[in-house]
Amino acid sequence: MRTVVLTDAKYRSSIAAARALGRAGWQVVAVQAGEGDFPDPPVFSSRFVSRGLRIAAAPDGPDYTGRLLGLLEEYDHPVLFCAGAATLNTVSRQRELFSQCCDFLISPPEVLDQLNDKEKVHRRCEELGIPVPRQYEGEPEAYPVVIKPHCGEKFGLKARDRYAVAKNPPEYQAYLKIMSQYDPHPIVQEQVKGDGAGVSLLLDKAGRLVCALCHRRIREFPAAGGPSTCCESFYDEAMIRQAYRLLSSFGFIGMARVEFKGSCVLEVNPRIWGSFPLTDCAGSPFACRYAQAAAGEILEYEPCDYKTGVRMRFLLNDGAAMLDYLRRGRLGKFFQGAADIFRAKEALSSREDPAPMSNYLRSTLFRR
Repeated sequence: MRTVVLTDAKYRSSIAAARALGRAGWQVVAVQAGEGDFPDPPVFSSRFVSRGLRIAAAPDGPDYTGRLLGLLEEYDHPVLFCAGAATLNTVSRQRELFSQCCDFLISPPEVLDQLNDKEKVHRRCEELGIPVPRQYEGEPEAYPVVIKPHCGEKFGLKARDRYAVAKNPPEYQAYLKIMSQYDPHPIVQEQVKGDGAGVSLLLDKAGRLVCALCHRRIREFPAAGGPSTCCESFYDEAMIRQAYRLLSSFGFIGMARVEFKGSCVLEVNPRIWGSFPLTDCAGSPFACRYAQAAAGEILEYEPCDYKTGVRMRFLLNDGAAMLDYLRRGRLGKFFQGAADIFRAKEALSSREDPAPMSNYLRSTLFRR
C-alpha cells in the first residue's frame, strides 16, 4: 500500500483529500506544523487517516524542513500532498532535496512567483489573447474599479482584504493609499460584471492536463466580495482550454485554480484552493489523480469526470453570508441560501466519516 503524507492538515481541504485518498486505498498520514499548545486538526479524527502527527516547528521556520524530511524518510518514498501554501513553498525552494525521499507535483519557485503576480498573469493573458479586465495607469477613466496589490498573500492579507472596490474618485484615493502600504504600485482594474467562476486544473510532471473541475460561485462572505461560501460544479470546455493554455505557458506543474469573472481571467492561485472539498462532493478524482501522477503514472485526461450541478456550502460561513445578504437588502440571495439548507451538500459532512465535521464545528465555535 502506497503512502500519502498530507501536510498543513489544519485546512478544510485536507479532510476532502484524506477521504478521497483513503477510499482509493492509499495510506494517509496527516501532518500539522506549529509551536505551542493547539487542538489537533479535525482531519486527525478521520477514519481514512492512519496516523496524525504534529511537528513542533513553524512551517516557515528553520527546523521545519529537517523534521518534515525525517518524517518522510520513515516511509518508502511516499507521495507528498501539500494542503497549504507554507509547505508547498518550502518544498518548491528545495525540490532536489525533497525529491530524494518523496514524490510530488510542485512547480519551481520562479513559476509560483510569476503566477502569484497578478500583473504578470494579466500581461500573459493579453499575449495569449485571453480576455482580461481593462487596466488603468494613473487616475481611472471610469468607475467602479478594483485596487489590489500584485500578490496580497505575500503580505499575509486575508482573502477579503486583498482588494478594494472604489466607486468614485474619493474612494479611489482612499483605497489607493491603503493598498500602497503593501505595494507601492498596486494594480487598478475595471470591475468586471458577471458570475465568478473557478477552473481548477492538475498538470503532471510533463505539463500534461490530467484533471479539471469547474465551479461557479453562488454566495460569498462578505457579500460585497470575499471567499466563496457556496459553489456549484459545472463544465465548460472553452474555459478549461484557456486556463490550461495560461498555466502551461508558465511551465506550471501541479494543482492550481484560474479565477474567472464573466469571460475575463482575474488571477491564478497556484496551490490548493478553498473550495477544494467540492472535488469530493462532486465525485472528481482530483486528489487520487494527483497522487497517481506524482508517483509517475501516465494518465489520460478524461473530460467532465465528475457530477455537474452539485451545490456545496460551508455551514458556518454560508450562514454568515446569508445574514450579510439580508442586512444589505438582497433578499433573493438570502432566500436562495435558505433553500440550499435542504439541497446543497455540506462541504465537510460525511455519513461514513462524521468525526471531522463534529470536531470542526466544536473547535470553530469554541474559538469564536
